[in-house]
Amino acid sequence: MEVDRIEVRAASGTYPVLVGQDLLGRPGILAEWVGNGGVLAVTSRAVAGLYLDRLPVLAGGDRCESLVLPDGEEAKDIRHWQRILHRMTRLGLDRGCTLISLGGGCVGDVTGFAAACYHRGVDYVQLPTTLLAQVDSSVGGKTAINTEWGKNLVGAFHQPRAVICDTGVLDTLPDRELKAGLAEIVKYGAIADEEFLGWLENNAGALLARDPAGLRHAVRRSIEIKAAIVGEDEHDRSGRRAVLNFGHSFGHAIEHTAGYGRWLHGEAVAAGMCMAARLAVAEGSLQRGEQRRLETLLAHLGLPVNAGDLDAGTLKKAMLGDKKNAGGRIRLILPRGLGDAHLTGDFSMDALDVVLSGRAP
Repeated sequence: MEVDRIEVRAASGTYPVLVGQDLLGRPGILAEWVGNGGVLAVTSRAVAGLYLDRLPVLAGGDRCESLVLPDGEEAKDIRHWQRILHRMTRLGLDRGCTLISLGGGCVGDVTGFAAACYHRGVDYVQLPTTLLAQVDSSVGGKTAINTEWGKNLVGAFHQPRAVICDTGVLDTLPDRELKAGLAEIVKYGAIADEEFLGWLENNAGALLARDPAGLRHAVRRSIEIKAAIVGEDEHDRSGRRAVLNFGHSFGHAIEHTAGYGRWLHGEAVAAGMCMAARLAVAEGSLQRGEQRRLETLLAHLGLPVNAGDLDAGTLKKAMLGDKKNAGGRIRLILPRGLGDAHLTGDFSMDALDVVLSGRAP
């Protein structure tokens, strides 16, 4: 079966992202990127029973050690990061070892951060099993854990050796997880490709029905957009890569305020994009009709378009700790029309307060 290959050309090196059906059923598919210093697969409870037993065959060897973490955001903290490092140390893994992340974005983030830190950096391969992880967190080399002070505040840039996106595994995703991943896909159209956004509008029903061809196209195009942006600004220095965080400043505040795990990341990003769009309308950089178009698509996909009854003051306090801020001022990704967005701190704080309060139309 045909496999799409997208090259991520970062300053620190180039690596492939493979997209296709039944890639986790292909013996030896990981062998090219697995070193000779031992292999440790890190996965979650929900995924372990589905795919963990395949890894030795995929890696082209007989032995693959494993570590199973809790599902979701619970795994993405310092305690579970330490568990990975302790396991690697007990196994006697050297700098030639490879970590394999098998699971969603939380497993990928904490595994990647462990790989970045162990012996000052070892190889890892991403096998994302959720739609959100396939189109977002597995690509680009951002690794991190959450702390009591906020989301992703401790981490490192560390690119994987390869990313294997088997779109066939999306058949096992709960509907809620699928919809959360679709939010990140909508983001790519909103920030970089209005034509793709139109395709999503026309194919929303097929995507919700898990049409294989539709999902594969959506995953491929999303990764193409992200790979191009990462190639321009790998370490998030120029502000170009920051546009990938459209909706995330609001979204991270929602997750932090509600308590990690209550909202799925994609759900929070969906609401965050709508809130950013409302602020952009208030600031005159986005037309009301464009805002409504974005909200209509997200609602059609079964995603939230506001933060519910979360306290505006608490949300704002959480936003003050965002990594994109500078000089004590909140900076946000705001759209300048659908298909274009930029990082800015030039907006009215009064208008932001209205958006956070839920009073913006």
